[in-house]
Amino acid sequence: MDHIVTVQAAVTAFADFMEPTDAELDAIEREMPVVLADVDLLDAYIVTLDRTPTELDARRIRRARRRALAARVALLNRTAPASLPGGAA
Repeated sequence: MDHIVTVQAAVTAFADFMEPTDAELDAIEREMPVVLADVDLLDAYIVTLDRTPTELDARRIRRARRRALAARVALLNRTAPASLPGGAA
């Protein structure tokens, strides 16, 4: 018989070295516009869950989708040169 052993101490252990680094915090800050745009898109979808979407709802979803895509493109345009190895010929 195999015993199930809890690993709570390993999962919930706290140590100073587990804090996010400055680089990780900067990455989160760079990605925040994308996260907020995705939240707006989800809000637009949630509004229409329990009813038939009206034309106003459809426009709100389209605008939120465009903002989310624009935020992703802006993030990629800011980070693409730094993430490509070597030079482009």
